[in-house]
Amino acid sequence: MSVPEQSRTEAAPAAPAKAGRRTLGLMLLLTLLGVVLVLTAVGRVWAEGRVAGAAAGTLEVSVTGSRISELPGGLALVALAAAVAVFAVRGAGRIAVGALTLLAGLGAAAAAAAGAGDTASLDSEAARKLALSGTAATDVAHTAWPWVALVGGLLLALAGLLTARYGRGWPAMGSRYDAPTRKAPAKAAESPADLWKALDRGEDPTAV
Repeated sequence: MSVPEQSRTEAAPAAPAKAGRRTLGLMLLLTLLGVVLVLTAVGRVWAEGRVAGAAAGTLEVSVTGSRISELPGGLALVALAAAVAVFAVRGAGRIAVGALTLLAGLGAAAAAAAGAGDTASLDSEAARKLALSGTAATDVAHTAWPWVALVGGLLLALAGLLTARYGRGWPAMGSRYDAPTRKAPAKAAESPADLWKALDRGEDPTAV
């Protein structure tokens, strides 16, 4: 084999490996960015308004995304755990992890979109502050944070698609992370001479 042909043969397996590392890095970046966006957004105010109190005058009320719905934040954590699990599974397991991440991302995005126009949680907060059931907030305004969470959920869904499509070719944990195997028992002595040699070394040839 000529030198150029040998170089091409060695470069052929390296190209898929490099592409695999690139898509793996992209998946991790999308997952991290998506989780940060969702978790940041759910901690911010999604809706605010006012409620008139009999003695206290007008009160300002507001609710965060996590108060409106716990789904976006919870599903973002599921997607993060799935990204870590990618390194512990192989083959079809990676497809399952990708599908789980995809569903978690879509669920987070859908929950964020549903919470973007929510007023029930704001009314509940108004009733809690006045200790009066049936109280409704007025001058209700919604922020852009639900849409930030929606974008984060879509990024997680895209990370799931990458995992399902390219995950089989990604590197996995090395053998040092595998469960330790028991060592094979020492070979039994085959002759009287072997027995004497073992005794001379201070070993017990009859031990199991």
